[in-house]
Amino acid sequence: MKKWIGRQLHTAITSPKGVATRHWLGLRSVLRSNHELHGVPVPAEIVVYFGDVTTKLYQLEQWLPVLEQLNREHKVLLLFRKVGTLREVKKKTSLPMIFVRRFEDVMDLYDTNDYRLGIYVNNGVTNFQSLTFSRMVHVHVNHGESDKLSMVSNQAKAYDKVFIAGPAAMERHRSVLLDFDESKLAMVGRPQLDLDFPRELAEEDMRTVMYAPTWEGENESNNYTSLDLYGREIVDALLRLPDTRVVYKPHPRIATSRNPEISGAHFDIVQAIEQANIGRSIPHIVSTAGNILAMFNDVETLVTDVSSVGLDFLYLHPDKPLVLSDRRSNRQQLERDAPIARACPVVDETTVTGMDKLISSVLEAEDGSSQRARMRRYYFGDLKKGDSTRAFITAVEELLSERNKRLEDYEFHATSGEAVDT
Repeated sequence: MKKWIGRQLHTAITSPKGVATRHWLGLRSVLRSNHELHGVPVPAEIVVYFGDVTTKLYQLEQWLPVLEQLNREHKVLLLFRKVGTLREVKKKTSLPMIFVRRFEDVMDLYDTNDYRLGIYVNNGVTNFQSLTFSRMVHVHVNHGESDKLSMVSNQAKAYDKVFIAGPAAMERHRSVLLDFDESKLAMVGRPQLDLDFPRELAEEDMRTVMYAPTWEGENESNNYTSLDLYGREIVDALLRLPDTRVVYKPHPRIATSRNPEISGAHFDIVQAIEQANIGRSIPHIVSTAGNILAMFNDVETLVTDVSSVGLDFLYLHPDKPLVLSDRRSNRQQLERDAPIARACPVVDETTVTGMDKLISSVLEAEDGSSQRARMRRYYFGDLKKGDSTRAFITAVEELLSERNKRLEDYEFHATSGEAVDT
């Protein structure tokens, strides 16, 4: 007798209380995650919309602690369009969340409930489905502050407000976007940098130097990684430093890269570190999943690429040396596009052959923190710890108050039959 083995398939909606409702679909082998919504009450003031897959989850994860603080005063709901992403996130936060696959059901959910503000951490293509709902105020917050080309998109025009870190981002929008209304921009700093994290690196009596390359981007114009060009030379030079612990902390997407040059360089570096650890009492570290912000307190010097990592390090530790890479070996363009390069040494095709000398000179150099402090103000303003979170929550509350007033006025005029002043 033939035994049929089927997959147990289900769809899941997590309620505000975190209870999962599962509907088993029998023994068919066709994988489907689908459901319909109608009149489902899921109370919240703020919807955080995330329509992407789990490989992009790092974009949302860094916001979760900040959103948890916001949730204490204004109820937050996480809305996902991929069920696998929800399943990953519910391991990391107690915030209520819901998975809604179909556009029609997203609109029904919005219509049924009284959400007043939507937050978007990226420019995912499905964001524009959510943006069609007019009663919410739509706010783009991005997932970092960096000089990458992708930090400024013409899509910014679609949002009601765009939260940015500071003066550098303001200038970036001015120089890149045509016909852009600057009143959409609100400077709130970088709330993630106000957080305290448990220590991830063991305290040691030797210095710690980190190499943290970014990923290769989705096209060449947005490719800032040093990994394929200089990665092995950088790590080899760091491993030769006496009395030094090396931390290799690649971008989360590097470990799963399909680019053979990136994956090959990553593999070679991991192998080199494993080899260097033979016989060492204090090992060098490969960290593909750790919290990089939690490591910065124990890092004396950072070598990185054009990305948010270098600017986060600059904000938190302007007293510590920073080394930047330039895969295009065009210093004039680099300093124009990434002004932080004016305040630190640069690894490119002309300097990579002298990495030992470059790194040693950085470690032995006299204090250059005043120049880095000026750059910190340029990127983040004159912020102290806690200021960004307060600015973020205040900006959200002002938008909520303004939207509530506008909706009250609209509903009054609609009920009275008077014309609405737009």
